[in-house]
Amino acid sequence: MEMEEHPPLTKSGIRNELKAMGVSEGMTLLVHSSLKSFGRWIAGGSQAVVEALEEAVGPSGTLVMPTQTADLSEPSNWSRPPVPESWWAVIREEMPPYRPDLTPTRAMGAVVEAFRRQEGTRRSAHPQVSFAARGPLAEAIAGEHPLVPPLGESSPLGRLYEQGAYVLLLGVGHDRSTSLHLAEHRASWPGKSWMRQGAPMLVDGERRWVEYEELAYDDSDFTVIGEAFEAACPQASRARIGDSLVRLMPMRELVDFAARRMALRA
Repeated sequence: MEMEEHPPLTKSGIRNELKAMGVSEGMTLLVHSSLKSFGRWIAGGSQAVVEALEEAVGPSGTLVMPTQTADLSEPSNWSRPPVPESWWAVIREEMPPYRPDLTPTRAMGAVVEAFRRQEGTRRSAHPQVSFAARGPLAEAIAGEHPLVPPLGESSPLGRLYEQGAYVLLLGVGHDRSTSLHLAEHRASWPGKSWMRQGAPMLVDGERRWVEYEELAYDDSDFTVIGEAFEAACPQASRARIGDSLVRLMPMRELVDFAARRMALRA
């Protein structure tokens, strides 16, 4: 009886709901997602969601997803969970290097994994905070990704901002909105600082542990900022697809708004 009351979700149904809330042909769309958030059985699972997104933006649109690999990072910084100090040297010496074609994402979800595995998807070169893209602008967005700053102006986030992309939060909150890290780079506040980072990389064909400095990112106010932006932005929209709360918003306006709010950080 319960299954009859909640019929399965389908690719066409998800596509139509996305288009009804404002996802349009030719759009450049940065997607953060949770398959579990739908709370319903989906005919085709993560593949159906990816295809629904691709059909919603059409062949002239570009779909982008973060494909982060948080475990390819400095182990002394790990906190969720931490590892014993006796492991740090082993991790730095033995963790396999980042490879765009092989390295899986970590805690990014089934939709992202399905998307990044598609033949022809372009994945950027950053060992920790890469992005995958498909569509006419894929190379322009993900073709170059400097080691530092990883989420700054010259990163795929900067290219997405330039292209007037939209952000789609598919069943996740603003605390998962990577765009807000670009705002952190732009804003200044007391205590803004950098931290030591490292990652295993292929350098001239050889595996090396490469160290660099990155911004000490802080997402503790992302939810408050994101909710305030939605309330203030007439272009932002919300919808329910199954049990999933889906939010769509323009990235430029979001980043500009967030940078102003972050300047007020104590």
